[in-house]
Amino acid sequence: MKKPVLVVMAAGMGSRYGGLKQMDPVGSHGEVIMDYSLYDARRAGFEKVIFIIKHSIEEAFKENIGNHVSKYMDVAYAYQDLDDLPEGYTVPEGREKPWGTCHAILAARDLIDAPFAVINADDYYGKEAFVKVHDYLVGCGDSQYKYCMAGFILDNTLSDNGTVTRGVCQVDDQEMLQKIVETSGIARDTDGIVKDENGNEIPTGTHVSMNMWGVTPEFLDVLDKGFAEFLANVEPGNIKAEYLLPTIIGDMLANGEISVKVLETKDKWFGVTYHEDRQVVVDSFKKLIDEGVYKTPLF
Repeated sequence: MKKPVLVVMAAGMGSRYGGLKQMDPVGSHGEVIMDYSLYDARRAGFEKVIFIIKHSIEEAFKENIGNHVSKYMDVAYAYQDLDDLPEGYTVPEGREKPWGTCHAILAARDLIDAPFAVINADDYYGKEAFVKVHDYLVGCGDSQYKYCMAGFILDNTLSDNGTVTRGVCQVDDQEMLQKIVETSGIARDTDGIVKDENGNEIPTGTHVSMNMWGVTPEFLDVLDKGFAEFLANVEPGNIKAEYLLPTIIGDMLANGEISVKVLETKDKWFGVTYHEDRQVVVDSFKKLIDEGVYKTPLF
């Protein structure tokens, strides 16, 4: 079996944050959130990383991240282009952003030939999740349609500065994913209760997805086929529709096509969803450094 590969989705611009947040330093020596994720991934056993980026940020990305990562990991690049569409489809007038996380992974389809983990560039996952996902992918061998997900505790993934979107999960006693629902507007209310945008309470101990999945190569064929089906069902005039990982995996679960092992991690998520989150992230990494989790400088 080929060694698992790490795929990093780094093409997104931080519209709410107000800039290319993937390159905003949060460490004392200029480290960005992604640096810590890659450091943890390498320690967990990942030796190759595929960065999914836009052509417009290629030079800056390589200068700030890719060049130094290439000193300790095998690095490859894929490019998420808005017009990377199935035959017969064109970009709708007014559409400016790519088509979501599934579309991002498809951008790397010619580079992936092994089990792979996929993560967001602007989320801090903690070392436990990388170890568990890597070891699961190694253990699954050449098995198909047996996937895994890092299961974060909802209470560890909230922002004090606004609402967040999470894949809210139903998990059975065998730690298998039964259902996942992409849920928006999640925040802690003034009474301390966590609710979604419709006012529905969500227990703080609920498992949620932070888009850290472990899958095998046939998933790319599923995404490829599903993309045309997704586009065929986009309503005319909808220029913001997205082809999302939690949705496609949720559909496959509902159809009994896959199994997904939920690998619980109690590490606290850090991320810069809003500009005000940045200082919290900086302080959190300083604490981890003080506790000896990371050295400084990291590289």
